[in-house]
Amino acid sequence: MKIVTNLLISLTAFFIAISIAVATGIELVYNSVFLAFAIQWIAFIPAYVFQTEKFYDLTGSLTYLSVIWYSLVFSSNQFTNLNVANIAIVLLISLWALRLGSFLFMRIHHDGEDKRFRSIKPSASQFFMTWTLQGLWVSLCSMCALTAISSTTGVVMNAFFYIGLALFILGFVVEVIADKQKSAFRANKENKDKFITSGLWARSRHPNYFGEIVLWTGIAVMSFSSLEGLQYLTLISPIFTYLLLVYVSGVRMLEARGDIKWGDNPDYQDYKKNTPTLFFKFF
Repeated sequence: MKIVTNLLISLTAFFIAISIAVATGIELVYNSVFLAFAIQWIAFIPAYVFQTEKFYDLTGSLTYLSVIWYSLVFSSNQFTNLNVANIAIVLLISLWALRLGSFLFMRIHHDGEDKRFRSIKPSASQFFMTWTLQGLWVSLCSMCALTAISSTTGVVMNAFFYIGLALFILGFVVEVIADKQKSAFRANKENKDKFITSGLWARSRHPNYFGEIVLWTGIAVMSFSSLEGLQYLTLISPIFTYLLLVYVSGVRMLEARGDIKWGDNPDYQDYKKNTPTLFFKFF
C-alpha cells in the first residue's frame, strides 16, 4: 500500500508541475520543467543503488542552474538577443543556488549524513518520491522566472522589478547571515547539544527559512509584469515555498526534533514561547 501511495504522490507532483507549465502556453517553460524532473529521476538511480543522500541537495541546486540557464539560452536564441533584466534574474537565482548548494553539501559532508533520509533510503518508492518532490520544488519555485524569461517581452525592468530585487537581496542576506551564525554556533564544542538563541535566531526560530521565503517572493515580484492570463498561476512560488518549509520539510521536522531533544528544558520552553516561529520580532 505504501508503494502505491508513494508512486501516486510522485505522479501527482509531476502532474501539478507540468499542468501549470502547460497553462503558461510557452513550450520552453514545460520543456524546462520536464528537464527538472528528468535530472531528479536520473540522479535517483545511483543514489538508491549506493544508498546515499549526500548529493541530494547539491543536485537540487544544479537543477536550478540547469533549468534557468536553459531558459535563458533558448529564449535569447543562443545569447544573440539578450534581455538585461533576464540576465539579472538568472544571475540572482544562480547566486542563490550556488551558495545554498555548496553550503548544504559541505554541511552533509561534515555531518556524514542527512538524518531525514535514514528511514527513506531503504524504500525505493519513498526515495523516488523524495527525488520527485525535489523536481516539484525546483519547478514551482522557478516557474514564474522561467515564464517571465521565456515571454515575448522577457523580464520587464520597472518598479516591480526593483521592489522584487530589494526583497531578494533582503531575503538572501538574512538567509546567509542566519546560516553563518548557526554554523559558527555548532562549530563551538561548548555548544554541543544546545540550541541557538543568539543573533537573528533571537528574533526568529527559523530566520534562514524566513529569508528563503522573502527572496522567492522577490523573484515572483520581479517576474510579475511579464505575466498574463493563466501565467499568473506561476506566482504560486512564494506560497509553495512557505507551505513546503513550514509544514513539510523544514520547520515542522526541526520543531518536532527540538521538542524531543529539549522539550523538558525550561529555557527552550521560554524560547519557543517568546520567539516567533518564522517572522521576526523587533522588540
